[in-house]
Amino acid sequence: MAQRSSGKRFIAWAALAGLIGGAVFLATAEVFALVFARAASPILAVGGFVIDIVPQPFKEFAIATFGENDKVALLAGLGLAVVIASAIAGILQLVRPPLGVIALVIAGALSTAAIVTRAGVQPLAFVPPVLGTIVGSFILVLLIRRLRAWRGSVLPATASGGKTADAPATPPITKPTPTEAAKAKGAKATTADGTPAPAGIDRRRFFVLTAIAGASAVIVGVASRAVSMTVSSVESIRDALKIPSPRSTVTVPEGAELDIPGLSKLFTPNKDFYRVDTALTVPSIDPETWRLVIDGMVDQRVEMSFQDILDMGLDEYAITLTCVSNEVGGELVGNAKWLGVPLRDVLKKAGVKSGADMVLSKSVDGYTASTPLSALTDDNLDAILAVAMNGEPLPLEHGFPVRMVVPGLYGYVSATKWLTELKVTTFAADEAYWTPRGYSAEAPIKFSSRVDTPKIGEAVAAGKIPIAGVAWAQSVGIQSVEVSIDNGDWVPATLSAPINDDTWVQWFMEWDATPGTHYVAVRAINKNGDLQIEDRAPIAPDGSSGWQRSLVRVN
Repeated sequence: MAQRSSGKRFIAWAALAGLIGGAVFLATAEVFALVFARAASPILAVGGFVIDIVPQPFKEFAIATFGENDKVALLAGLGLAVVIASAIAGILQLVRPPLGVIALVIAGALSTAAIVTRAGVQPLAFVPPVLGTIVGSFILVLLIRRLRAWRGSVLPATASGGKTADAPATPPITKPTPTEAAKAKGAKATTADGTPAPAGIDRRRFFVLTAIAGASAVIVGVASRAVSMTVSSVESIRDALKIPSPRSTVTVPEGAELDIPGLSKLFTPNKDFYRVDTALTVPSIDPETWRLVIDGMVDQRVEMSFQDILDMGLDEYAITLTCVSNEVGGELVGNAKWLGVPLRDVLKKAGVKSGADMVLSKSVDGYTASTPLSALTDDNLDAILAVAMNGEPLPLEHGFPVRMVVPGLYGYVSATKWLTELKVTTFAADEAYWTPRGYSAEAPIKFSSRVDTPKIGEAVAAGKIPIAGVAWAQSVGIQSVEVSIDNGDWVPATLSAPINDDTWVQWFMEWDATPGTHYVAVRAINKNGDLQIEDRAPIAPDGSSGWQRSLVRVN
């Protein structure tokens, strides 16, 4: 029984050795990524690969469950997987060497493959994970060798039940091969006169090496990741950037914003604006080195710098954006003021050839979106390249330095962030990131309405209270909003003064709330006279639909 207990203890220490080996692997990769390729982080590369291959229903579940924290949840899950896999590798290396090292090498090969297959990969991006695998494997072998020496000096005495060293020893948990026995014997510590050293020396050597390797991995890994995220100082560059004043500004009419507690602001603050994209880490792009390439079915290839965009002259636009992942009554919609230039003017510089019907926009991280060419060249639509948002340069997480903003289309086919390329092409010749993943190639927004207050699940006091929310029909505009209480008649709500047809409007109605439970339903009618779709539809393939019906409890 004593031997079995001691054996389990060594299994636990082997798992710790595996964790240290895995940590050294990641830390080494991170520090060399600073030298060879900052995007060559194994965890981030594998995370990006997972995002790319996860089936569409799982993506919907992640967004619905975690919202804008979906990437944090993914990284946490990957971290847990690394911990488990590393511990198993340590145990394998103890009981069945060299399986532990083989497992670590496989992990290194997979992360290398994930890195070198990413869009825009640098030539030496394979170096960090390869060096990380080598150093991590070396540390794992060294730690397990120390652990074997400790185990070899302890298990015979433990098995004898406390008898003298001359008593026959019970065989160890696993019968070592001759080669392993020789290695273990060679690994045992000795005193100055050549006699075997006490078990405590082997134990101390294992713990000292474990502590040094573990602490080094944590310090080097965390410091390298921090430096990788800040070394470019793009945030400082953004803060110091001076955007020229626009030639024209948005006129906000009187009565455009209703002063009702709990109602969404007319313009969504940048910090509250929804973020849904495929980037695990926010790209850091220096506007001085940024370039936009326009090619494909064009008369001439054009390359523009950030200054070229500014020199075209900026105008201010008010446009509401909506994510295709927005459920009925959801919060993945926001309204902002944007500074930018019309995309039709940018495309004119290259000259669009006949036969083209789509522009494939590409992000610096490889993401692509398919936008109908007509939406970008129509003189009546304000499709723009935006450089500022709500009076300041684009936040890094919202596409700094340049992004697309196209009214009337869901973001996944129009609102490419960290823009780097516009390829004029056809829907028949090219497809974008989300198209093979179950979403439509073209995705006009389904206009909708939402109740902001009373909040679902929050009780309200009986008496006169406002029911209020927002409604949007980008590029068409909202004509009216109607509210029904407990399946009763539809009552027109009061609308705020619209800024334009590309932004949402606020609405409200006074309700004489009586104690009990009530159902509140809302629907909108656009300026074409179309009634908001009543039937519920999922977000795939082209956006959710349905009237929002909320349960309200009145005390």
